Amino acid sequence: MRYRTGTDIGLLRDENQDAVRCEYFGHDLLAVVCDGMGGERAGREASALAIEEFFQRFSAGYSVSLSDDEIRKLLSASMSAANSVIYTRARLGFKNFGMGTTCVAAFINSKTAFIVNVGDSRAYVITDNGLAQITADHNYASLLYEQGKITEEELETHPQKHMLIRAVGVEKTVLTDTFILDYDDKISLLLCSDGLSGYCSDDEIYEVIKNADFDNVADELINLALGKGGRDNITVAVISD
Repeated sequence: MRYRTGTDIGLLRDENQDAVRCEYFGHDLLAVVCDGMGGERAGREASALAIEEFFQRFSAGYSVSLSDDEIRKLLSASMSAANSVIYTRARLGFKNFGMGTTCVAAFINSKTAFIVNVGDSRAYVITDNGLAQITADHNYASLLYEQGKITEEELETHPQKHMLIRAVGVEKTVLTDTFILDYDDKISLLLCSDGLSGYCSDDEIYEVIKNADFDNVADELINLALGKGGRDNITVAVISD
């Protein structure tokens, strides 16, 4: 299992509030991407806290003997731990008001990929034919689309496309989506913040992944988003057997 990560402030933001981290557990891999939100430095702090707490909680509970269901529960518990830490920090001072973060995480072993997410940072499976989005976006525009109130075309340009309806640290408890993908031979995944997926189409992203050397793939994806105007922080993690 190999990976490449990258993060960039973009062209319009004053600071990078995204964070990314990958770590091996034996031959298995845990990858996490977060996109913070909040005034002052609260967004950057929220994403950093989320990743630190997520890895700490997962590391404390992980062993190679865990069943698939126990791994799923540990990932959800790690998300809840991150939520509690940020929720508490947000109430310690007015500068932290509104702090929170998206979080998408993947744990991949020799036969299964476990995905958890809150917010609109995404996980994709990279197939021979294109990208397949695993996660659902927890934003207001996606909710309207699910309710049949806007079309797929309107979804792409909706003014509330980036307005989150679920995030880590905003409420006392958090609802985490969980996905389990079994595979036989190999699997490739992309985790990214909406600085990439919000401004580049799945086809554009796939073309870069398909044509880039693996060592350079994270940088090439960031360059794709920068070429689209770099209107947000951009963060990616590409994982492949």
